[in-house]
Amino acid sequence: MTIDLSVSVGGIRLKNPVIAGAAEHLIHAEGIRAALSTGVGAVVVKSNNEVEASKDQLERSEYTLLDEHWRQVPWNDAAPRSVTLACRSGMSPLPFDQWLEQAVRLDREAKKQDAYVIASLILGALEPAVAMARQIEQAGIRVMEFNVGVPYGSQTAKGNVATELSTEGIREQVSAIRSAVSIPVWVKTSGQSERVPALAGAAFESGADAVIMAGRLLGFLPDPETQKPLFGTSLGVGGFWHLPITCHWLAMTRKALGPDRPLIGINGAQTGSDVLRMMLAGASAVEIASSIMYAGFPALARAVEEVSGYFIDRGENAAAIIGRAADEHRTFMQMPRGDGNWRNYVPADALPASEG
Repeated sequence: MTIDLSVSVGGIRLKNPVIAGAAEHLIHAEGIRAALSTGVGAVVVKSNNEVEASKDQLERSEYTLLDEHWRQVPWNDAAPRSVTLACRSGMSPLPFDQWLEQAVRLDREAKKQDAYVIASLILGALEPAVAMARQIEQAGIRVMEFNVGVPYGSQTAKGNVATELSTEGIREQVSAIRSAVSIPVWVKTSGQSERVPALAGAAFESGADAVIMAGRLLGFLPDPETQKPLFGTSLGVGGFWHLPITCHWLAMTRKALGPDRPLIGINGAQTGSDVLRMMLAGASAVEIASSIMYAGFPALARAVEEVSGYFIDRGENAAAIIGRAADEHRTFMQMPRGDGNWRNYVPADALPASEG
């Protein structure tokens, strides 16, 4: 029996559901080629926009891994799966023309490997973003990402990047890009909201072909020894612990919008098993990003192999499992009663003597 690992995302076919998500290791051609060599379905290059200060922001970046006691641990592939990554980051340092030329050249290489290289545009100001989107299509890029969910919007200089939290803003921005280009547009939305499904719905209503959910969260970590903030400011945070949050938003968005709206999961995926969990929650494909920065490209290759092995072992096509767990989701009040069950989970001295 031949197993089909391919998935459909907004009108295009990916040879498998694993995507290398945009991050610093995908700035230069060498990193993008290394990601392609792992067998992923697509690579999203490190994002760009028109704002020079966003490139300066990259030169002010900092990164660390934190253990369960919030202590820093070495940045290498020996880091445990349980680490939290905390960082501040910025745009690709490449000038837009050079960035675009590189992306076009590598997308041609990717096509020969039945894969995609996707140009990621981050919103600075809308008019320049529209002009850049047109250039991206005219240059021959086959798919673009439009990121309006950067976590740092409130922490950087006004206009560098945007953390869009309103459905009205999403509609305006996505409609403008959709009117400018005919290629597939994947819109990346913020996770710093209780309205994630509504933001996704606004993106789809305005012409998005797929929605990537959801951008990282902001955190702030004081150090008891120095009594100062780690790295002096708020940081984007992520890690294995984010996977249930991402899966929740995938499932709730599928429930709100229906199964025909392609979703791409991001944040919390490090392994093939993580990819599968997000697919069961409703993701057509899943991006792995931050962990590859410290674990290296072999970790990405392992994720591809794990996903492939899962479907081969089960004799099941990849697309068949999308949303399977999400479609079994029930509300709290639909769950069976377990009278008094809560008593099994509190200290004995929290109960009356007759019950302890």
